[in-house]
Amino acid sequence: MDRDPEFEHAASDPEPAAIDVAPAIQSDGASRRDRATSLGLVWHEDPIEADADAVDLVHPDIAVRLRIVPVRIDNGRLVLVMVDPLDVDAADEVGVLTGMPVAREGMEQSLFADLLRQYYGTTASKIADALAGESEESASDLEHNLDSIETGDIHRMAEEPTLVNLVNLLLIEAIQSRTSDVHVEPFEDELKVRYRIDGMLHEQSPPPKHLQAALIGRIKIMSAMNIAERYVPQDGKISLRYEGRKIDIRVSTVPTIYGESVVMRILDKSQLRLDFDSLGMQPNLQERMDVLLHKPHGMVLVTGPTGSGKTTTLNASLKRIFNPSLKIITIEDPVEYELPGVNQIPVNPKRGLTFASGLRSILRQDPDIVLVGEIRDGETADIAIRSALTGHLILSTLHTNDAISSIGRLTDMGVEPFLAASVLEGLMAQRLGRRICEHCREQRDMTDDDIARVTDAECEFLEGKLWQGRGCDKCMNTGFRGRVAFYEIIAMHGPLRRAISREATLSELREALPDTFASMRNDGMDRIKDGTSTIGEVMRATQDVDESLHTP
Repeated sequence: MDRDPEFEHAASDPEPAAIDVAPAIQSDGASRRDRATSLGLVWHEDPIEADADAVDLVHPDIAVRLRIVPVRIDNGRLVLVMVDPLDVDAADEVGVLTGMPVAREGMEQSLFADLLRQYYGTTASKIADALAGESEESASDLEHNLDSIETGDIHRMAEEPTLVNLVNLLLIEAIQSRTSDVHVEPFEDELKVRYRIDGMLHEQSPPPKHLQAALIGRIKIMSAMNIAERYVPQDGKISLRYEGRKIDIRVSTVPTIYGESVVMRILDKSQLRLDFDSLGMQPNLQERMDVLLHKPHGMVLVTGPTGSGKTTTLNASLKRIFNPSLKIITIEDPVEYELPGVNQIPVNPKRGLTFASGLRSILRQDPDIVLVGEIRDGETADIAIRSALTGHLILSTLHTNDAISSIGRLTDMGVEPFLAASVLEGLMAQRLGRRICEHCREQRDMTDDDIARVTDAECEFLEGKLWQGRGCDKCMNTGFRGRVAFYEIIAMHGPLRRAISREATLSELREALPDTFASMRNDGMDRIKDGTSTIGEVMRATQDVDESLHTP
């Protein structure tokens, strides 16, 4: 879902070359299967077991790099299961490394990923363990005297092949586990690595502390940062090629008392479909959004905290309404989703291209629809409001807790209430919760604790039944896999416009909401009842929503 990064992106800087972290498979699975079977090679359609003795013959980083898993030794031959059994070079390399003749068998890509994960586990941690003993004598000095390490030494250590493999595998594992953010955090006696999966942080096996300078240096080299600068925040970008698809990673570093903390935000575009159904928007809310998106002019705002999915929803909106007869321009920080037929501009404050200055230039490009990534200040708000008044449809985001609070946010920025009342056409707010794993979902009766967490009306609406995830391999035994958004949409009407014009209080604005309005909590209750999410997730995401607005 929406990723909302706060990173600067240099518009005129050259795009970094994509780094291959695993061989790209160019042909599709069906053609690989057909070609393999035509050559008499075995192709596995179902999960299989591997022999531990065979697995131990190949190091984890080699198995991941070559996309192979040795499954058994058959008459002196090492049998390899491969994503692409036609990759003779990979098979030959394994043969040379193991000193054994090899036989090739094929497997569908998703099944192979599960097989690789099952038998090689957290491969990055295994490589880190192998590195742990290499500098034991100097480890203590490195842990507490990071400032004394020369830049040249960091560069040399960061280019060591095993260290390069360690960083690559950290990223591979993050991508495979659907991680949105990788956190590398230095502390006094350890270097922590945590993955954010479905909105929750999961701690990984930590690399040795003495690898801190080299590991962070390697990440900075990959993201084209200044490796010699360790005392100011830096932003960068990594482009990866993994299994034939492009993955963008936004990298941010900040100095802490124990070294630089790094966060890498992963955008795997192939794993996210930009449509309302995939985002979890219910049909009745899609119809309301369609009405707003087809307005000839005005402003539609999507609100919510950082990381709540706002940018993704807006990009899905543009994709939904795009047609060649419309001129659509966006200005974003950064451009996360590349939309065919849409002119997209990344802001670059270092070179004077801000949301405000960019929006002024965009209006001279004769657009029909303009997407402003975020309204952050009064100048941007004023230009956006006046653009909407002059015949443009403006889509943008604000950081507020709910939809109606965006009125107060705009007036705080200096927007005149009568202008806000005349230009606003719709307000949306959203939050993200975890989605129950479809592979292990089961229904159960509500407990006393469940009943205590909801109102009487909500309890009656749920009819005493809930869904939960039992936990399985697909969801890493968490019971959740993926995320779902909870929405609320306000379509402007006469009473609400009049209340805004007379500078009504927040409680008065709530009273002026249309009868059809349903809060995010209401939407969350629908998702609980249909088995998409749980009471705990809805309560966590919508706990600050006024319960009095909920009418199931």
